Amino acid sequence: MPAVPRRALLALGASAVVTAGLSVSGPSAAGPRGVLRLAAGPEGGPYRTFGQRLAEEVHRAHPGLTVEVLSTPASVRNLRLIGTGGAELGLALADSAADAVAGRAGFARPVAVAALARLYLNHLHLVVPAGSPVLAMSQLAGLRVSLGAEESGTSVVAERALAASGVPVEARLLGTAESVAALRAGELDAFFWSGGVPTPAIAELAARTPVRLVPLEAVAALLRRAYGPVYESVSIPAGSYRQPAPTPTVGTPSYLLAAAGLDDEVVRAVTEVLFRRRDDLLAPDAPGSRLDERYAIGTGSVPLHPGAVAYYRSVY
Repeated sequence: MPAVPRRALLALGASAVVTAGLSVSGPSAAGPRGVLRLAAGPEGGPYRTFGQRLAEEVHRAHPGLTVEVLSTPASVRNLRLIGTGGAELGLALADSAADAVAGRAGFARPVAVAALARLYLNHLHLVVPAGSPVLAMSQLAGLRVSLGAEESGTSVVAERALAASGVPVEARLLGTAESVAALRAGELDAFFWSGGVPTPAIAELAARTPVRLVPLEAVAALLRRAYGPVYESVSIPAGSYRQPAPTPTVGTPSYLLAAAGLDDEVVRAVTEVLFRRRDDLLAPDAPGSRLDERYAIGTGSVPLHPGAVAYYRSVY
């Protein structure tokens, strides 16, 4: 993506500050101190893995700052936790974060949340058995389909994709591991997942059970027209899950977020660790993704936290 002009970055404004849930102090002689709760994702999932590694690197760089990683269903729940003071940091898909800031869809009122960085691009997977007659999403009508775990980012984009395409299904709300097990047992006809490529759970499924990815190129255009640039047209590369050709689909960025009122210097410290230790973080695989400051500031309608802005100004 093109570099963001320096003058545009410097023009980023600070948002109003509210009180955060935990007591976290700014800098002292020993650096920032306190405890942060990071709402991540389910055990074994990419958000949880990334969050745990980030927590370790933050504590290594700032021994007075501890990050507790919370297991959650992911995006929507993470945003709710930040909004209610149950977490100070969280990971979420861009579409869910935009909804939270605007107070729409699953959020009754705006959530006081701000972004530290845009991280990487998630790819929407629609997985079916290799012998399935389903070749397009329209053929899911009436079938048993998992939309992802309740309050996950996957369920948001899956529900929107089906609604935009006018396809009614027998919907189930299952996490990735549960969806894989149900498909293998013949209890599901298909499941959705939004994540990095290759997603280990799906790669393992493909190694043991022949499966296919259903192309979703038309869906990407529908979602972009309806919801804007939080959705992109992307492809899952050939061979990612033993498929012979690239599979067009929908891409959605992930953001690292914070409560809007979290101390600026604490946020700056976490943001700096994110980039200084980028080579040590176990970021989920995603074709073409990169942890880069010019890419990271592109958070759309979700404002950057003033502490993150201070870090980006320091490097540009």
